[in-house]
Amino acid sequence: MTRTRLTFLLMDAPFESSRTATAMRLIDAALDRGIDVNIFAYEGAVGLPLAAQTAHANAVHGRDATEEDHPLPREWVAALRDKAVERGLAFDWVNCGLCVEERGAAGSIEGTRRGTPADFWAMAAASTNTLVVATA
Repeated sequence: MTRTRLTFLLMDAPFESSRTATAMRLIDAALDRGIDVNIFAYEGAVGLPLAAQTAHANAVHGRDATEEDHPLPREWVAALRDKAVERGLAFDWVNCGLCVEERGAAGSIEGTRRGTPADFWAMAAASTNTLVVATA
């Protein structure tokens, strides 16, 4: 029996809109339901798994970085990857290499890879369904 596989194409850079958080919730829900997932990060979304992200303080509110507890998208990506591994599900995160070069966004977390738009085509072709979470 063939398992269900969903492909997501993400386009928003970290911290730009609620679309990214919504997409992460949808990916998480798919994993909760035992669905294999592919993610193709395009344009600014190649910054989501960037390993160099760091938490920051909030001087306006008088909180240090620990107290601020600012969420980092790389941690969301890692948590989704880890959930897939724990459940024996496929999780394939591909950053568009052209977009990485344009943005200087090399250096993603472990468990992600660099690819081309052809990878997105192959992912979509092999999937039950594909959701494009585009920018506005």
